[in-house]
Amino acid sequence: MTSPTPTGAPATTASPARAPQRRTLLSVDRVGRSFGDVRALDGISLDIAENEFFALLGPSGCGKTTLLRSIAGFETPDEGEIRLGDDDLLAMPPHRRPVNLMFQSYALFPHMSVAANIAYGLKREGLPKAEIADRVDEVLATVGLSSLAKRRPAQLSGGQRQRVALARAIVKRPRLLLLDEPLSALDRKVRAEMQLELKRLQHEVGITFVVVTHDQDEAMSMADRIAVLADGRVQQVATPVELYRNPANLFVADFIGSSNRLAGTVDAGHFVAPGIGRLPSDGTSDVAPGSEAHLVVRPEDLRIVPHGAGVLDGKVSEVQFQGGASTVAIAVPGQERPFLATVPGVAAQTRGSHVGLTWDSAVVVTDDRA
Repeated sequence: MTSPTPTGAPATTASPARAPQRRTLLSVDRVGRSFGDVRALDGISLDIAENEFFALLGPSGCGKTTLLRSIAGFETPDEGEIRLGDDDLLAMPPHRRPVNLMFQSYALFPHMSVAANIAYGLKREGLPKAEIADRVDEVLATVGLSSLAKRRPAQLSGGQRQRVALARAIVKRPRLLLLDEPLSALDRKVRAEMQLELKRLQHEVGITFVVVTHDQDEAMSMADRIAVLADGRVQQVATPVELYRNPANLFVADFIGSSNRLAGTVDAGHFVAPGIGRLPSDGTSDVAPGSEAHLVVRPEDLRIVPHGAGVLDGKVSEVQFQGGASTVAIAVPGQERPFLATVPGVAAQTRGSHVGLTWDSAVVVTDDRA
């Protein structure tokens, strides 16, 4: 694992050849929006490609929904530009933008059938009846609801209602589909199924999807790239793997997945933790000697070894079995938080065991944002 550079950009490493870069569809340039003294968006800049599944990820209040609403036309930025291809979106009223927003609540008409809900927007546009029927039939087949076309929303499951809302959004063939927490109303099992379904549908219909979520698992499983936001600013834009393996700062390292971290300094190419000493890390080469830094080790990279045989020693405080793997919490003297290690299957360790900890690689981040 390689470390980010001090500026927050991942260090250059050899990697397999990538597919040709797709053309930019949506460009957000230095967009700002304030509500009184609250700076909801603070100079946001993003480029989103054609046919990309892009996620805006961050905690509540980070600005992701304000950005989504600005793209849709329900918020007007104080400064900056938003362009869709050659079109200036900010110069267009919401109903003229080739953009559709799928709301969190789905907002289906309860008195209409599935087919009528999907056809509603096309009828408002005044399209011929034959074309409406053909497009509704096509999208019903795409989302797997042809047999339920005559049912009403109350007769559907949560996952089926979600598909109806998605069908209603894509039947108008927008260039860009915005989804605001689209799976939050579903239970865990259905949500996992719909994550795969959304990804399949996005590939099939060939529309650029931008999804807002606070659920990192949701973003990581669906998106081609993710923008992590905090305090109205973009912290990092990268693929799920790059975010996880090369976080640009401490906020991203903590927010994406679980991590074990130690505060310390960098000295002569080594990471030095107070009270512990020098620790293995291959991520210090781009960090200035004497700099304060944090060493981050993911739970799956932490190895449990016999007491005294590792670089740290501790005592097992908890073991959680989670099906295919177990999480072992190890209390290390002088550290406020226990270290977490992921081991396959059933853990051999038990509560109260004295163990050692070691790892092969780690990432060093220099940004103290937490």
